[in-house]
Amino acid sequence: MCLAIPGKLIEISNDANGVRMGKANFGGIVKEICLEYTPEVNMGDYVLVHVGFALSKVDEEQAARTYNALKEMQQLDELNVPEVPS
Repeated sequence: MCLAIPGKLIEISNDANGVRMGKANFGGIVKEICLEYTPEVNMGDYVLVHVGFALSKVDEEQAARTYNALKEMQQLDELNVPEVPS
């Protein structure tokens, strides 16, 4: 099953090609994500992320509810997979 997981933006930058990127905190696990589809987001915002792309901005309460539901269903294991260096 494919899920979008909420994360809190802790860093925003542009990569060497000018692509808007960021780092999001998913309950203590930090992953790099693409922010090109969500130009309206800022540091501290919560976003729903699917396969490394932020798809939409969500409020903190919705993010907490979603994260807790996924945790209860044990659907957060993919966050613990180490990233492959590029």
